Amino acid sequence: MASTESGTAANTLVDFGITGDLAHKMTLRALYRLEKRGLLDCRIIGVAADSWTLDHLVEHAKEGIAASGEKIDDEVFGRFVKRLSYISGDVTDDSLYAKLAEELGPDARTVYYLQMPPSLFGPIVEKLGEHKLLDGARVAVEKPFGHDLDSARDLNTRLRAVLAEEQLLRVDHFLGKSPVIELEYLRFANLALAELWDRKSVSAIQITMAENFGVEDRGRFYDPVGALRDVVQNHLLQVLALVAMDPPAGAGADDLRDKKGELLRAVRAADPKNYVRGQYQGYLDVPGVAPDSDTETFAALRLEIDNWRWAGVPIYLRAGKALAERVTEVRLHLHRTPKLAFLPKGGEAERNQVVLRIDPDPGLRIALTAKADQTADWTPLTLDATFGRELGEPLEPYERLLQAALVGDAQLFAREDSVEESWRIVQPLIDSPSPLHVYERGSWGPEKAADKLGHGHVNWHQPWMPDEV
Repeated sequence: MASTESGTAANTLVDFGITGDLAHKMTLRALYRLEKRGLLDCRIIGVAADSWTLDHLVEHAKEGIAASGEKIDDEVFGRFVKRLSYISGDVTDDSLYAKLAEELGPDARTVYYLQMPPSLFGPIVEKLGEHKLLDGARVAVEKPFGHDLDSARDLNTRLRAVLAEEQLLRVDHFLGKSPVIELEYLRFANLALAELWDRKSVSAIQITMAENFGVEDRGRFYDPVGALRDVVQNHLLQVLALVAMDPPAGAGADDLRDKKGELLRAVRAADPKNYVRGQYQGYLDVPGVAPDSDTETFAALRLEIDNWRWAGVPIYLRAGKALAERVTEVRLHLHRTPKLAFLPKGGEAERNQVVLRIDPDPGLRIALTAKADQTADWTPLTLDATFGRELGEPLEPYERLLQAALVGDAQLFAREDSVEESWRIVQPLIDSPSPLHVYERGSWGPEKAADKLGHGHVNWHQPWMPDEV
């Protein structure tokens, strides 16, 4: 088995799949922006099946970066292009790896980035091992990591036969989002939040990931996957781990990932009785979607955490396409204050809330209640902070993740135990899917989703949108 020092900076990035859609839309832009910031310090070897010249790849990169909305600086792009080289070939063919070995040379400290279908992860890594190209290297693989618990375990077993765990970086772009990273610091660096972050103060946690667009031209990819596998098993459960974990014991990557794994182990396997699936009207007309597809484009579920901090606090997750807004947020509902004689009449005050908006326009809201002047009614009072305005422009997710992979910082990558625990949590919902409910485009999903909150708990709240004052 190959090994590496996780903190060793790489001087070479080998990008398998550099001609693909993800690279065109996201990763080439991220690498260019790292160059612009002066943070890119490696050569880039692109690998793909397309019989392109280097000039073709350069034009493809320039077009993709410009199409993403990034203004191209010719001087910066010129520096970026000097880092590029390209090898074409079949990733199952030994001759490709012979050419790659010659291009790498003896002094390469390499990160291999696999923007490829998961079915090729094993064959590529095994070929790299056979050609002795893994010693001192790291390998970054894009999600999905399997399609259920058994396949995730099989994939991990196959990769770990060649790689040490510290060499393997499982990329989930959600973990590169600035507010997701900020969660750890907001919680544990601020006593005002840390002291209310448990079952004594919190009555419920809601995590929403809503998209206001449909599957569009991705029907062939999306239909075998669905919302549960696409975003709940990975994105939302990783966010939940950061929301609910205990403080890490140290500053190392494994200190953080130990606490995330510990939290996910404490989450009960999901109960199909507390799961709602939906499919937006018109989904069956999307090219690439089976005419009788039972795939969900909306998923809402309730979870429970069996530990001292969160016992008895319901956790609600929902994610969907073709919903009313595009927004991702974490919302903590606090317990109601007691009724006291001196407080105004007119009903109980609204529960206080802590809202972290992850996307778009990340920010933090504290929702309070005040007495309206000269009335007996309560009125909402919110304290809002927008991270971009207050903290400056952050790195974009793929900028952050690629830089972390290159410098050897594993904190932002999922570890094997967390991946398998996430699949364990949702496996009962895969084995026993609930009935499918059709919902209208532009709605907040099936009305049935509200029923799964349970008696005595809060309803889903309208998410906090960026233009709200």
